[in-house]
Amino acid sequence: MKKRVFTSLILAATLAFTALTGCGNNAGKAAVGTQTVDDNDKKITVGATDVPHAQILNDVVKGILAEEGYELEVVTFTDYVIPNKALESGELDANYFQTLGYMNQQNEDAGLHLATVAGVHIEPMGIYSEKYTSLSELPDGAKIGIPNDPDNASRALDVLIQKGVLVSKGQYGEDATYTESSLTKDAEANPHGYEITPLDAANLPRSLSDLDIAVINGNYALASDLPSSHPALEIEEFTEETTVKRTNFLVVKQGNENSVKIQALVKALQSDEVKQYIEETYKGAVIPAFIGPQN
Repeated sequence: MKKRVFTSLILAATLAFTALTGCGNNAGKAAVGTQTVDDNDKKITVGATDVPHAQILNDVVKGILAEEGYELEVVTFTDYVIPNKALESGELDANYFQTLGYMNQQNEDAGLHLATVAGVHIEPMGIYSEKYTSLSELPDGAKIGIPNDPDNASRALDVLIQKGVLVSKGQYGEDATYTESSLTKDAEANPHGYEITPLDAANLPRSLSDLDIAVINGNYALASDLPSSHPALEIEEFTEETTVKRTNFLVVKQGNENSVKIQALVKALQSDEVKQYIEETYKGAVIPAFIGPQN
């Protein structure tokens, strides 16, 4: 969920204005919990960030829906606030860019009334290297880059533990300082003496040549074309709980979950064609996560 993407500035600005001023044609016309999507209208308008969301919609879903008699319009955004406001106001039928936690926070903070209808994909962290083709080649004292913000640093360390690079986080917990790592000198948690180097998450791909390996977020790996040039040595694994936490969902305004055309959109997004496209196009930097709606 996370991310800098390209968009049509004029269209986004128009939607931003109508969303923020409450001038959308559908805004306020129905109470929350009642269906406001017109199933007689065969056009479905979905807001999305560009990579991979809008790509998936345009390259695969649009064709599937056309066979069912629907026209899909994809509106791309560069931020996460405007597409939720546009959905709330009725300018969009759905949006596709966010996790459950973000949506719930937006509902609470901005007084929105949004609901998930389908999980589609996860952008996992991967362990990347320009020097090695396997973690078994990693020498003692190797330099390992991880993101320096607390949430992603903790997540990256979990990946390193999953893959046997580290034994534990040691004292490098939620309250630790992420600018310099106590974990480097923790012989129990880090028996091979790896030098753990926290860096800005967006800069990790550019710093890869100076590191032995780095744990990089899927969106930044895609933006740097790492899956093609240097495929991940290992990919983050997920439990049932973390799958729900990290999945990007298709979201609608409450009351529209069971609309005929929204369900057609769900079916298209969770199709075998989308699964194959994700696996072949993103090479592990994006993975399918077809799950149902979550509260």
